[in-house]
Amino acid sequence: MNDTRTVRSARRDTTPIVIENLGLIDYHSAWDLQRKYAAERADGLGADHLMLLEHPSVYTAGRRTEADDLPIDGSPVVEVDRGGKITWHGPGQLVGYPIVRLAEPVDVVQYVRRLEEALISVVAGFGITCGRIEGRSGVWLPATEIFAERKIAAIGVRVQRGVALHGISLNCNSALDGFQAIIPCGIRDAGVTTLTRELGREVTVEEVEPLVADAIVRALDGDLPVTVHDIPRVTAGAATVDANAGATPTTAVTAGSAVTSTASVRSSL
Repeated sequence: MNDTRTVRSARRDTTPIVIENLGLIDYHSAWDLQRKYAAERADGLGADHLMLLEHPSVYTAGRRTEADDLPIDGSPVVEVDRGGKITWHGPGQLVGYPIVRLAEPVDVVQYVRRLEEALISVVAGFGITCGRIEGRSGVWLPATEIFAERKIAAIGVRVQRGVALHGISLNCNSALDGFQAIIPCGIRDAGVTTLTRELGREVTVEEVEPLVADAIVRALDGDLPVTVHDIPRVTAGAATVDANAGATPTTAVTAGSAVTSTASVRSSL
């Protein structure tokens, strides 16, 4: 199911990506900075940026979020202009926002595939089996006899005037409590996990941050090609869902796009 086409670079420019390690930063402050960089790039000014950071606990809802996806405890939600549905950000989760002027012709789906490839390479580097699931963006771990399929990294992007905004999140040692009040990404038959949970040792954002920065730069510049990483699927009911992994047992659900584009590119991921 994977489209493995690639070109030398997904970026229009050949100048190095500026990597910013911003630490813990409020969601709205980071969003304002994203839009500032994106406006500059759309006008051909400045440089591509990769913002790496953590957010204080916050729910953000993409344009496909439905009422049933919202927090059951009434927690406030920030409505954003990316694709996808609702997710949680918080301490212990590495967030990356590549603000990149994309090469022509703009291929949003291929851009998302490159981000997935970067994250897959990082997670697999820890010895964790992971990959893609057809119809669902992000990075997934296969179901086992104990756990349902678990999402360890999420992707949601927007492309405006040829520039990509928003990006990725990778669960390092974040608490999973934030996911319990929502249907993460609107997917009801799967769970959420962290590197720490899967490895049985503490894996911090500080440990993972340089690995993600390197992988994203290599993927966008074409040095890390997109390859097939389909994880094996199991039939409904073949795995026991662990509620602590953030999963809610139900029938199969159709996942939608993690992309919002004003470049007339709308694709199901």
